[in-house]
Amino acid sequence: MSGTWDDGSAGDRFRLVPAAYLLLRREGQVLLQLRRGTGYMDGHWAAGAAGHVEPGESAVAAAVREAHEELGVRVAPTDLVPLTVQHRGIPGGPALEQRVDFYFAADHWDGELQIREPERTADLRWFPLVALPHPVVPHELPVLRGLHDGVLPAVLTFGL
Repeated sequence: MSGTWDDGSAGDRFRLVPAAYLLLRREGQVLLQLRRGTGYMDGHWAAGAAGHVEPGESAVAAAVREAHEELGVRVAPTDLVPLTVQHRGIPGGPALEQRVDFYFAADHWDGELQIREPERTADLRWFPLVALPHPVVPHELPVLRGLHDGVLPAVLTFGL
């Protein structure tokens, strides 16, 4: 989205960049993608689908959209299971790194899983939650561990 979305109405107030993450699950496993060519955490395993929430879009709609764009599958909004919200950032860091991440899981989807953005995804694999690959994007690891343990707080913080 172009910079025209910021109409200046927030003035000097602190702002957060919202993103939605979707963890597809099956039989104690989670689908992860190996990042490449993004300039951020390339070579790390990450949520099967994730991306920024676009202006005028809800976090739910963003998770559904990202599943289709990145994996070629359709997930019904009613099949999304809210997991946690993560507030993360770098104290005093750049505005782009002040984030709020909405994590969802889904056990049902329509279509065949595929890598739809090969320039950004080197691999796509199922991993048991008890044997995650290395390395995993650091801020996603607490969510994956909480998913395994069956205990995720409503709100997590990372780096703050």
